[in-house]
Amino acid sequence: MTDLIAARTQMAMSLGFHIVFAVLGIAMPALIAVAEWRWLRKGDRNGLSLAKRWSKGTAILFAVGAVSGTVLSFELGLLWPTFMERAGPSIGPLFALEGFAFFTEAIFLGIYLYGWSRIPPPVHFLSGLIVVASGIASAVFVVAANAWMNAPSGFVVQEGHLSHIDPLAPLWHPVAWHEAGHLLLGGFAATGFLVAAIHAFWLLREPDSAFHRLALSIALAVGGPAALLQPLSGDLIAKSVAVHQPAKLASMEALFTTKAGAEFVLGGLPDPATRTVRYGLLIPNGLSLLLYRDSNAQVIGLDHFPPEDWPPVAVVHVAFQIMVGCGLVMAAIATWTGWRWWKSGRLTLDRPWLWALIASGPLGFVAIEAGWVVTEVGRQPWIIDHVMRTADAVTPMPGLWIPMVIFTLLYVVLAGVVLWAIWKHIAATYVSPT
Repeated sequence: MTDLIAARTQMAMSLGFHIVFAVLGIAMPALIAVAEWRWLRKGDRNGLSLAKRWSKGTAILFAVGAVSGTVLSFELGLLWPTFMERAGPSIGPLFALEGFAFFTEAIFLGIYLYGWSRIPPPVHFLSGLIVVASGIASAVFVVAANAWMNAPSGFVVQEGHLSHIDPLAPLWHPVAWHEAGHLLLGGFAATGFLVAAIHAFWLLREPDSAFHRLALSIALAVGGPAALLQPLSGDLIAKSVAVHQPAKLASMEALFTTKAGAEFVLGGLPDPATRTVRYGLLIPNGLSLLLYRDSNAQVIGLDHFPPEDWPPVAVVHVAFQIMVGCGLVMAAIATWTGWRWWKSGRLTLDRPWLWALIASGPLGFVAIEAGWVVTEVGRQPWIIDHVMRTADAVTPMPGLWIPMVIFTLLYVVLAGVVLWAIWKHIAATYVSPT
């Protein structure tokens, strides 16, 4: 059991570290492309300056993301060999496609970074669009593999083994598209708000800076609509979870008893021992209404499953509440932004709004981390939902605490180096030229 805990802790740490760089690697190229488009269409030198400066910072993040992603691929084989043996024929093609998309992204990012004065501007811009498309494709393939673990399909179980495998089935499963859309929207929202927070900070010092005003408008143009669409995406994925993973849904909502007209719980601390929720605000019939558009619809609770098949309810519920709370705050700020822009058109002189942007900068990444906790911890005790238990997939190698400690120290050092490098980049290049 201690080896299982060590393996899961190491995997959680690696995933939590990598997802930040993966998300930034998906969304930052989109911001860069918008900035360069501004320069090509309107001759705005600030757009050109932004594209060059953002691309340098993105290169740093991309390099770290490539390293942490490589570590994850090794960990899958080293920590979970039985899982890879069982699942490889189903999700192996997805990882191969992700590798192809990743190499495409790396090649064209290199062309983009070193081609400013070497290739025609339209071709250079096209290379940036390919970086955007390949980053999105890479995310879709990886998330499809994760979605297959949550809702496995495209095979037949015979004598404990998977046979008659359809390698493309995971890609077409509705769960894959729900998860991919949710992650992409979350990534664009998180990155847009983080970049907006940085430039809002500079605008407090230089309120007349055209450079920072343009950067802020681009960041919000990408992050704002994504933040508004994210709750709608969350509604779709919750309905999908209710169908394909009812135990996870019951844990998310701390619903211990199957009931018609189930209430929606705001906040609260679930207590599995007493099957109650302390300090929560209950909205009568709210969960039934949200899931099925019927206030009297029956929702499956945890009592429908044996206790040994319950996910860690308290962890999943609290993480879900954090994710939803952060998402709603970001959607509210995006709505406030749209209303203020419609009323006045000059947002950058509104200091309370700028401070709100600064405060909300980290929320998107907090929501993403919490969302991954819901996705992964909510599937426990299964590594492949109702096909293979996590305890049956872990490597029999003893002493897994040792590599876990080593990797923890490595990630701490690497995170410190990245923060130092990004800070030096911001300090050296983000003082506005105009």
